[in-house]
Amino acid sequence: MYNQLSVKELIQKLESFCAYQERCHQEVESKLRSMTSNSDEIGEVIVHLLQNNYLNEERFARAFARGKNRIKYWGKSRIVNELKQRKISETIIRLALTEIDADEYDLAFEVLATRQWESIRETNVYKKRKKFCDFLLRKGYDSGMVYEMVRKIERLKD
Repeated sequence: MYNQLSVKELIQKLESFCAYQERCHQEVESKLRSMTSNSDEIGEVIVHLLQNNYLNEERFARAFARGKNRIKYWGKSRIVNELKQRKISETIIRLALTEIDADEYDLAFEVLATRQWESIRETNVYKKRKKFCDFLLRKGYDSGMVYEMVRKIERLKD
């Protein structure tokens, strides 16, 4: 079905794909590869998307960092790793992290940590602490923050 698409049709489809939500180059290229095998066409479509501002890696990275922190409560390490996986440059990653307000980041961490601590139904305090720390570290928060939060919560519980 896709093999008969002209460059114009590919451009139309990819414009809607990019307009729906911010995309990185890797996602767009992958989508194009599923639609055509002609690398000249892929290049032409990507150039068109870049020139018409449908595709902007910095805008994608900023939106990604903002959204993952506010909605999924991801920490900075996880956001950085996910952006690296999408082949985003270090410079753009640093810019994207500026989108995360420090106070908002700390508040999100505290809310998530408190909610998680209360949701763990483990009676053994050491196992509970391990589950708690593992969860927050997987979310991408700094180990110093996580261990400080454990001490803080345990002081409150005493």
